[in-house]
Amino acid sequence: MEYGLQLYSVRDITERDLGAALEKVAALGYKYVEFAGFFGHSARDVRAMLDTYALKVSGTHTGIGELTSDKLAETIAYHKEIGNTNIIIPGADMSTREKLEDVITLINEAQPVLAREGISLGYHNHSGEFLPTSYGAYIHRELEERTHVAFEIDTYWAYVAGEDPIALLERLGERVGVIHLKDGLADGHGLALGEGTAPVKAVREYAIEHGLLMVVESETCDPTGIEEVGRCIRFLNSLEA
Repeated sequence: MEYGLQLYSVRDITERDLGAALEKVAALGYKYVEFAGFFGHSARDVRAMLDTYALKVSGTHTGIGELTSDKLAETIAYHKEIGNTNIIIPGADMSTREKLEDVITLINEAQPVLAREGISLGYHNHSGEFLPTSYGAYIHRELEERTHVAFEIDTYWAYVAGEDPIALLERLGERVGVIHLKDGLADGHGLALGEGTAPVKAVREYAIEHGLLMVVESETCDPTGIEEVGRCIRFLNSLEA
């Protein structure tokens, strides 16, 4: 199996040396990376780093502010140069009805422009999207029903929200092409894969059966990001044995 890594997991390195982070991630055996910022590096430099360490880019977490009409062309150019076809919104402020409407409008404006350039637009959940807002909406349902955005399901945060990750993936079907494989406790305390109570093994089996790309995310840098994601991939490799 090939696994990706959300580079937020090694943010203790990426912020000061993105190249070193990519080198260490590749050495652990991850084949894909999902960026969470580029830290001032040009697209050409990022492309060179990926080539040097034989890594493929599975996607990027890109703030919704980079998708506004005045920035979208620049965003597209950058992502095309690094070879990315999957832009994922890592969450957005939808704390009021007005903000929800603004996000939905922006998604519906940006998505067809990105699609014409061969880039998919996705949305990554935390737990709050599955819980009622103060104004009575369920954000994930709003996005499902009022946009055509793809979904990168963070299976751990769905679990924290009380959702059954497998049932959620089945319901969303083809709108999901990539998932975050993550572990932790039901109270929201994240842990390395195999160390928590989330249904990691069942999610992994479902992803394999349905051809979903699995991107590992482990958030606590315990005791460092690299050591934590090292435990994650060793756990995954143990399931192969």
